[in-house]
Amino acid sequence: MNDSSLRSRFVCGRLVAVASALLALAPPLAAHEHAMGTAGAPSNAHAAPGASYASLAPFACAGASLACATAATPAWAPDGALWVAWVAGGAVSVARSRDAGNTFSAPVVLGRYGAYADLGPDARPQIAVGPDGRIVVVYDVFKDESWNARVLVAVSDDAGATFSAPREVTDDPASQRFPAIAATGDAALFVAWIDKRVVAAAARHGRKVPGASVAYAWSNDGGRTFSEARIADAQSCECCRIGVAMAQPQRPVVLFRAIFEGKLRDHAVLVFEGRDSPGPLRRVADDRWAIDACPHHGPSLAVAPDGSVHAAWFTQGRARQGVFYAHSRDAGATFSPPMRVGSAARRVSRPYLLASGTRVWLAWKEFDGKLTRVRAQVSRDAGKTWSNAREVARTDGYSDHPLLTAHAGTVYLSWQTQAEGYRLMALETQR
Repeated sequence: MNDSSLRSRFVCGRLVAVASALLALAPPLAAHEHAMGTAGAPSNAHAAPGASYASLAPFACAGASLACATAATPAWAPDGALWVAWVAGGAVSVARSRDAGNTFSAPVVLGRYGAYADLGPDARPQIAVGPDGRIVVVYDVFKDESWNARVLVAVSDDAGATFSAPREVTDDPASQRFPAIAATGDAALFVAWIDKRVVAAAARHGRKVPGASVAYAWSNDGGRTFSEARIADAQSCECCRIGVAMAQPQRPVVLFRAIFEGKLRDHAVLVFEGRDSPGPLRRVADDRWAIDACPHHGPSLAVAPDGSVHAAWFTQGRARQGVFYAHSRDAGATFSPPMRVGSAARRVSRPYLLASGTRVWLAWKEFDGKLTRVRAQVSRDAGKTWSNAREVARTDGYSDHPLLTAHAGTVYLSWQTQAEGYRLMALETQR
């Protein structure tokens, strides 16, 4: 099948998913997502209420430049340069800014994938810059018409002038999607993703296993090679991004939508007890969301310097509905009662957390039927109390998830929108 035929099929599948999701929404919680309708953007046909599908209008930009990106991910280099990775026009690209996002260098294209490019913001490319300036980009691309994907990595050792040819993080033939990365501060890199090898193995023996699994691998040489992939947890949601952070250099923390008995898809954390020793699965909150479908709405995770673990997530469970936050002071063993994020009267989505110094930041999106606003608040006591939320940005068209990043004591909002393009906005400078 040629690229044009594949693109048409993907679009048709996406429209079915959009229509199904919209009919299920009551009220249409996800309408504010202004989700992209770009030709070639694959989706999951089993979208759930709260899924990020809302607009059938096509995303008006068709090129591969940053201006056309549906999702853009930032990372800071030791020399103060800002690097951004994005997907647009079927290509995965990176560029550098030396003036805090006002202007960018000519893009370096890591790979061109046409209709196989994964345009979903939950599957955004991941980028990290090591202390030696080595740049690592990890992302997924589709490999067939059934939404099966593979996770690729590309590395630059010359400050982004050139990158290695993208190669697979794991050679297992099962699907891998939604990679997330965390660096240890030296040459080690932790990568986790949603993996289908357990599901595929069960199918070969005539058994049906719901969802997917969380898999991971380590690199000790800045992304050049990776260890054999391992399964951290065998049952997770198959279509929600995961959150990763480092509690200590060899102790990752992974937050994801797990599948519990009774088809309950609630969030849980794994705190590694060692490099290859995932700890017990701990439920963040007993939301009791009984669903056998795809929310397409992953969580956010941050670990503060004091060791506290911070989680934010979306749910439509029997116990609560909306976006919530909780923190743990005992390495994820227990969590505080869920705190509602934003107003229950507004359409709140896409929370994002950042631990910076002694402060924890939380940002999210709100939609009023016309404008999408990003609001943010900060805690100066590890999540016990929070400042009043304030609006920090707005747009009237499609927008990416709001991201938070920090450099040299300043916390920034990183936000890609259709109308304004890429924006990096300073929120606070710590002295």
